[in-house]
Amino acid sequence: MPAVEPLAARPLSDAVCQLGEGPTYDPAADALFWFDIVEKKLFEHRFPTGETVVHALPFMASSLALLDDDRHVILAEDGLYLRQKRDGELSLVAPLEADNAVTRSNDARVHPSGAFWMGTMGKNAEKGAGTIYWFHRGEIRTLYSRITIPNAICFSPDGALAYFTDTKAHILHRVEVDPANGLPVGVPTIFNDYRGEAGGQDGAVCDADGLVWNACYGTGRLDVYAPSGERVRSYGLPASQLTCPAFIGAKANGLAVTSAWEGMSRERRADERAAGQTFLLDLAVSGRLEPRIALGS
Repeated sequence: MPAVEPLAARPLSDAVCQLGEGPTYDPAADALFWFDIVEKKLFEHRFPTGETVVHALPFMASSLALLDDDRHVILAEDGLYLRQKRDGELSLVAPLEADNAVTRSNDARVHPSGAFWMGTMGKNAEKGAGTIYWFHRGEIRTLYSRITIPNAICFSPDGALAYFTDTKAHILHRVEVDPANGLPVGVPTIFNDYRGEAGGQDGAVCDADGLVWNACYGTGRLDVYAPSGERVRSYGLPASQLTCPAFIGAKANGLAVTSAWEGMSRERRADERAAGQTFLLDLAVSGRLEPRIALGS
């Protein structure tokens, strides 16, 4: 395994999240959005001014998809919601597990076609309670069920491959998908076998060169996987419970990473003061801007 390289990182803001997740860069606003799932908050860091705005939400939410210059789509515990950037007004697009009080949303990402892969899980990480769904132009299909913690959803630059994991199973999967709509056309295979290692594979992004950047929860590592599945680099960050990276900037050549303090004792939080912060990394990357979601017909 590659040696862990210490990496300079600074907090993006003073915001500290119990469960920071779902960072998404919006180039139209030149802002990074992310969630505190447990605290029902959406954060917006505006790079031109350096201001971070906190938006209260009426539900647990975990992921944001870009729609157009004026609107986002939010994945929440009971469905997909349209959100107006101007005033934060929310309107339901489609219910998702709305009748299941056990589950909430988790990891999600937009495929280059505009399809949205969405993960759900138990609010207390109940075994097998989660599912990965596909949403495209109003249609929802179930892709993979009986997942405990869906994570690492991302796609190759050409849209021909999807990656995902169940963090509790410690296997990062790869599956061939139709570039035109993001639907699987093959059976998932093992991309990286993480069984027996410390921590768990959490959120991920795939860069322009096909490298998969994965936040390894519990280890303080940001791991980089080659298209072969080999872990080729590991960077050490100031917080152990890293949750998800995001490419940022107009050229997508920067990286931000969210983290969490959920589950830490008071003593451990005192020792790890960076826990729950969102970090801006001192690292140039060949990233990709997020595609826009295909909402209607």
